[in-house]
Amino acid sequence: MVLRAALEWHWIPSSGPLTQQLPVLLEAGTASVIAVTTYSPFGEPERATGRWLPYLRLATAVALTGIAVGLLSAGAAAAHLPGGSLEVVRNVAGIAGIGLLSACLIGGEFSWIGPMTYLVLSEYAILNAWRNPWIWPTRPPQDLGSSLCAIVAFVAGAAFITAIGARRSAAE
Repeated sequence: MVLRAALEWHWIPSSGPLTQQLPVLLEAGTASVIAVTTYSPFGEPERATGRWLPYLRLATAVALTGIAVGLLSAGAAAAHLPGGSLEVVRNVAGIAGIGLLSACLIGGEFSWIGPMTYLVLSEYAILNAWRNPWIWPTRPPQDLGSSLCAIVAFVAGAAFITAIGARRSAAE
């Protein structure tokens, strides 16, 4: 709804670096929510689910990413999104992958730090016109290198969260 309101009421200018900033902020916010869902307070009962747990982790990550992309694209359907739906798919998937990787490294409850750190880096890169493919929000949606970087980030995050899950705290 925020993206729809921003596009309808022209919060986003038609050109310039500010055109990319609000969509990237919303995409990073949704990716942070996806990453935080890897946290589970249950511990041992969750691990008792046996062999299905890795598949459930993967299905949850992929489903939530798909739902986030669909909702952000639907929210911007009536108005013109500067980069189109392809950019939404690339950004949400890539930043969600960063969130899933940070869940494996620092734990599910703090996994929002990865996407928010990437958001700050992206916003700085947008304002200073960096064109590095590893900072894909600065690139056009048709750029193959930035799309591959986002795909690598999501696949790596999904693979790690599937195989090892979110890091457990020392108390567990």
